[in-house]
Amino acid sequence: MVTQLLHDKEPIRSNHQNNEALLAQSLITVNDSRTYLIMKRLMDVTCSILGLIFLSFVFVVIALIIKLEDPKGPVFFSQKRIGKDGKPFHMYKFRSMVTNAEEKLQELLKYNETTGAMFKMKNDPRITRVGRFIRKTSIDELPQLFNVLKGEMSLVGPRPPLQREVDEYTEYDMQRLLVTPGCTGLWQVSGRSNIGFKEMVELDLKYIKTRNCKVDVKLVLKTVKIMIIPDKSAF
Repeated sequence: MVTQLLHDKEPIRSNHQNNEALLAQSLITVNDSRTYLIMKRLMDVTCSILGLIFLSFVFVVIALIIKLEDPKGPVFFSQKRIGKDGKPFHMYKFRSMVTNAEEKLQELLKYNETTGAMFKMKNDPRITRVGRFIRKTSIDELPQLFNVLKGEMSLVGPRPPLQREVDEYTEYDMQRLLVTPGCTGLWQVSGRSNIGFKEMVELDLKYIKTRNCKVDVKLVLKTVKIMIIPDKSAF
């Protein structure tokens, strides 16, 4: 399973050129100093390697539980997301939904409980029993350490959107894609389930403009705290 995640070569088709065209009209200044980017990448690689080593037992336990609930379904879920500069990649998660969740989405869109180009549903019927627990504690996100190791994601940054969400973005919203997406960020530690799309964009742009190593470390520590003591409103 690990080899598959590290060497996923499945071809990706997306509206990459359209994404790039909109990004060319960015309005904000990104903090991308060479020193910061080097330190950020060093932290990403070091923490992702250590995380995969020390959390290997958790990976095994969660994989076994998922298989016990649904022996025929896969342990991991791979989904095409849009990363830095509008480039697509496959993001990994522990599977927390039924195997045909993507097919069932269309009939649930009318029950969307958030605003803008996102979908949130508190009692989403696609989520499995194991899935409810691992989503609430964010354990389902742990396989993204492989994405961080590959350089497709960072520990901290805006969450990578789906192409269907990007298709609804304004030029202003597209600025979320100016930096490498992250496993956690201001949105995640500010009550993600209770924040609408516009508020999420503002938090992401605030991070992009002010990001530095100190901010990244603080957000990682806050995320760890939330994983240990989950937000009761999270879903």
